[in-house]
Amino acid sequence: MTQELIDLKKSILEGRYVDALAIVDELEGMSKQAILRNIQAYLNVLLIHLIKNQVEQRLTGLWAASIRNSIREIKKLNIKDNKTSYYINLNEWESLMEEEVIEDAIADACDEVMNGKFTRSQLSGMLEKSQILTTANSLLALTYTYSPKELPAIMDDYLIQLAGGEDWRNREK
Repeated sequence: MTQELIDLKKSILEGRYVDALAIVDELEGMSKQAILRNIQAYLNVLLIHLIKNQVEQRLTGLWAASIRNSIREIKKLNIKDNKTSYYINLNEWESLMEEEVIEDAIADACDEVMNGKFTRSQLSGMLEKSQILTTANSLLALTYTYSPKELPAIMDDYLIQLAGGEDWRNREK
């Protein structure tokens, strides 16, 4: 990006505004791609923990915290600077997860689920992917409705509904 900024400055100083605007467009594209990569990384973590939850039928405090953190970070990253539009719209999550993220999450989760007991293909075959995607979509939808202040409490209500959620809620304090 440093070279692009140098080229942008040079284009402006030389009065080559068409070139400068092209560089600005390129920088915007690079910025958007970086944001989308970060969102996908948090989405991957979210899916890994939903996969672990589905297979192991439990919810640990660490998993719940990781799910909440992933949703909070996705909310922060997804909203554009204008605070009125998003990089990923509500109706785009499912296709993004189905096309790009779910298989990576399964590959990453196979090392964690039940201490690495299953290969990627074994784990993939035992998952109810549509249920995982539905749960993830429900959690992601919260980011469009609730403020960052409201989100943690609302998330807890959703986490309780997961396998082992009641035990997690009633854990010893």
